[in-house]
Formats: sequence, structure tokens, C-alpha cells
Amino acid sequence: MATPAPPASDSKTFSRAFADIKAGFRARELWGHLGWQDIKQRYRRSVIGPFWITISQAVIALGLGLLYSQLFNAPIEVFLPYLSTGFILWGFISGCLAEGMETFISNEGLIKQLPAPLSVYMLRTVWRQTLLLAHNMIVYVVILVIFFSALDNQYSLGSPDGLCHAGLYCHPGLSWNILLAIPGFFLLALNAGWVTLLLGIISTRFRDIPQVINSLIQLLFYGTPIVWPVDQLMGGGVRSGISWVLPIIQANPLYHFMQVVRAPLIGQSFTPGNWIVVGSITVVGWALALVAMRNYRARVSYWV
Repeated sequence: MATPAPPASDSKTFSRAFADIKAGFRARELWGHLGWQDIKQRYRRSVIGPFWITISQAVIALGLGLLYSQLFNAPIEVFLPYLSTGFILWGFISGCLAEGMETFISNEGLIKQLPAPLSVYMLRTVWRQTLLLAHNMIVYVVILVIFFSALDNQYSLGSPDGLCHAGLYCHPGLSWNILLAIPGFFLLALNAGWVTLLLGIISTRFRDIPQVINSLIQLLFYGTPIVWPVDQLMGGGVRSGISWVLPIIQANPLYHFMQVVRAPLIGQSFTPGNWIVVGSITVVGWALALVAMRNYRARVSYWV
């Protein structure tokens, strides 16, 4: 009599990976509470609490804005909103990268003791960074109120006076396009999810990866137009002589992520290509994250 074959294991299937992520979203009270507690714990016994985040961001934006506006020969009334929104968004991106790698390592105790979906810890990280971003957005609102008149018209960061002259790369100014920052941030947060899952799994298995990524984060900061205006490389900008670097900048995925959120916020021009690149990266990234979840989700608790 033939021995019956053992039932096939479903531990390495996409259905289990999807079920984990679905269960993680259902446990929103858990990761929502943990994310809030992370913020409260960081500023425990502080008089103004998490608003130190806002103050720190405001001081950095003001100090560097005054300095770099002179270095780049750009008017402060349009350059400061550009730089401050860049810093705010970079804080979210770099935070998701740096803390995403440590997501499962830093939650070792909970993973071993709490029977929760693995995606809960990813959502905890992204939610915490979203809360930090929300505090920093207060700086953006204040700057928008102060410099609204300068951003409400056509302007250019490629000229010393900020005005839109013939031959320069100009921006249309603030409009109802500002609402496009909402789906832009949704896509940014969606990508933060797969980055956290993928890097978290890889870093848990190979503990040298966080050191490598942390080194690259600083390089990515300088290679992304955050503190320097890309307008000056276009048209008749003051640095149009080195416009050959534009294809290199446009090959940087973070440039497109910055554009789909920052451009609507400060009335800058953006192209459908920015959205296409971001959407494509979102699809490919989540496909890779789901493959990693399918193959290694059950091993994370042993690796930590």
C-alpha cells in the first residue's frame, strides 16, 4: 500500500504574505498605539513634548535657508519654502530608510512574545514617521503664510530676483494643484511600506546591511535636489553651463518622489513622467517585498 504524500505546506505562498499584510492593517489600534507611544517616549518629561520636532526643523530651515540662498544666489522668499519642504520630506524618507532597516531588530522582544502579523512592525515605523512629518508640516504652513505672495505668482529659482524672465525655467505658482500633494504623499508612504518590509527582512538576516545603507543615505541626500535648486541648471539659469548633469539627476528615483509631493506644495512645475516613475517603482517594489514576505516571513522570528 502506497504511503500518502504529506500535505503541501502553505507557509511559503503569496496568500500567506497577503494575509499577513491584511491582518496588519486590521490591527491598526496596535500599531497606531505603538507609534504614538514611540513619540511620547522620545519626549517624555519635556514641557512642549513633540513640538521640539517642529522647533528643530524651523531652526534648521531658517539657518540653512539664509545661508544657501546667498550661496546659490536665490531670493529667500522662494528659496526658503523650497528648502524647508525639501528638508521635511527628506526627514520622512531618510527616517523610513534608517528605521525601516531596524524595524524587526528593534522589535525583537515583541516579535518573540506577541503573536502579531509581521506587517504590524512595518506599519508602526511608517506611522511613526508620518507623525513626525505632521509635526514638521507646521513649519511649512507658517512659511507658506509668510511667503504666500511670492509663491502665488509665476517665479523661478534660476534667477537672482526670483522673477520669471524669458528663457528661464518658470513655475506656475500656487493653485488647486496643491491638492495633488495628498496622493503624492500616499504614494510616498506606500513606498515606505515596501522599503521597510524588504530592508527590514534583509537587514535582520544580514546585519552589515544597515551600515551600508546608512552610508548611502548621506550620499543620496547630496545627490537629490533638496538644498540646491535644480532650476538653475535649466534654460538660462545661473548654472545652465553644467546642464549635462540633468539626466543624472532625473535618473535618481528620489528626485521624482520629491517632485510629486513638493512641487504641488510650493506651486512648482511637475510632469506626468514624475508620477509614472513613482508608480512604476511602487509596483516593482511591492512585488519584491511580497516575494521576500512569501519566502522569509516565518524566519524573521528566528533571525532576530
